Amino acid sequence: MKRRFSGDPGGAPRRTSSRASNRAADLAGHGFAAVFRAIKAVRPVRPIHPRGISLVGELNLTGAAGRAAAGLPAASGIAWLDDAGTRQVRGRFSRSVGLPESLPDILGLALRTSAASGDTGAAGAGDSADVGDVLFASTGWGVPGRFMLLPKLDVGSARFTTLMPYRGANGPVLLGLRTVSLPGRATGRADTRGNFKESLATGDWTLALHYATPAGRWVQAGLLHLRAAAHDAGHTDSTETDSTKTEGADTAIRFDPLKHPLPGAGTYPWARRLRERSYRAARRPSPRIIGAPDPAGFTAADRNSANRRHGSADERNTMSTVTQVFNSPASSVWKVIADGWLYSGWVVGASRIRSVDAHWPEVGSLLHHSVGSWPLLINDSTKVTAADPGRQLELIARGWPIGEAKVVITLEELGEQCRVTMSEDAVRGPGLAVPKALRDPIITVRNRETLQRLELMAAGGAGN
Repeated sequence: MKRRFSGDPGGAPRRTSSRASNRAADLAGHGFAAVFRAIKAVRPVRPIHPRGISLVGELNLTGAAGRAAAGLPAASGIAWLDDAGTRQVRGRFSRSVGLPESLPDILGLALRTSAASGDTGAAGAGDSADVGDVLFASTGWGVPGRFMLLPKLDVGSARFTTLMPYRGANGPVLLGLRTVSLPGRATGRADTRGNFKESLATGDWTLALHYATPAGRWVQAGLLHLRAAAHDAGHTDSTETDSTKTEGADTAIRFDPLKHPLPGAGTYPWARRLRERSYRAARRPSPRIIGAPDPAGFTAADRNSANRRHGSADERNTMSTVTQVFNSPASSVWKVIADGWLYSGWVVGASRIRSVDAHWPEVGSLLHHSVGSWPLLINDSTKVTAADPGRQLELIARGWPIGEAKVVITLEELGEQCRVTMSEDAVRGPGLAVPKALRDPIITVRNRETLQRLELMAAGGAGN
């Protein structure tokens, strides 16, 4: 009689179940990766957790012997948890979705730990040797809440878990954190630019580290003390913008528990399949967005000048472009454009003008407008990024949460007439996630109406 698997009479069903779970994880992993790619069109550097606070600190682990002496379960099955000692930690606290900080968000805490004091086995560098990364997110604390992401506004009441279990010697193990104390000045609001960030420069954020089986009770394994890092010297990421690197409150370190696992903490195949495609999608280099900082160090004025000399026509060909011949000279049309208070009269979507810089339309000047219809109005602004008076105006028009668009208006003299060309495309925000084949016709229809309004205002003498 043939055996299915030697020494494992139940092997076939278990292997079949494992293959099914891996296939399911593959499908989910492809889905998550697609979502990440879509978000990356909007946020090319960090699709999620866009802003954060750079942290440093220490993790004091009691170890298996210490837990046994306290009457707690001793061995977790993960060597990193079962070895007592003090580990140096670098970390990053962030808000996952990047919602306004007055709203709850999924909170994230990423940690990179060193070897325990006196342990040179990790990399032969004592307590400065990096050992591994671990990622926590705000979740519930019980079952099944510990496996569900939970938006929070108050960091003090938040509970953090690894969401997916590690593969330990004794089976699956979850890690969790809960706040024990906050710096004295902290209000508890989980922000990355306000009180919580500032309070971390004055005192420690102390959290208790726990571990548990997926359905078991939490066991305290140590205490984590974190504070704001003065500056994340080194460990820069070439994909970060200059403002991100020099801000000092954030870090360019990229945490990856798959590449940098904790000692003794393996990863289940289904968890790896679920995560790795998303990680790759998030870190894939993105094409530069129009209006983003230039990695070569050229200023906006340099690029605008070069575009006018060499590439403005080619650039317009990649944008949604509308052209119309006006029965008015270019000078009359420019007078309308140059009066910022008339902007809402000819630009479709702009409902009112709130203020206009005195030097409009010079480079760098702003007009502050509202977009939409009452009572659903969005206050934002439009900025001049290049100007050739009487001939061309380049703008960045903002309308968040929809995003930002680049607009180029060009005037060509035709005697008593002129040819007006208007080119536009999304450059930042959710509008970029709309396929170009769909957004171009929408922009074209709107800008045809915009040019018709502009022509009527110029013919009527507006701006004189």
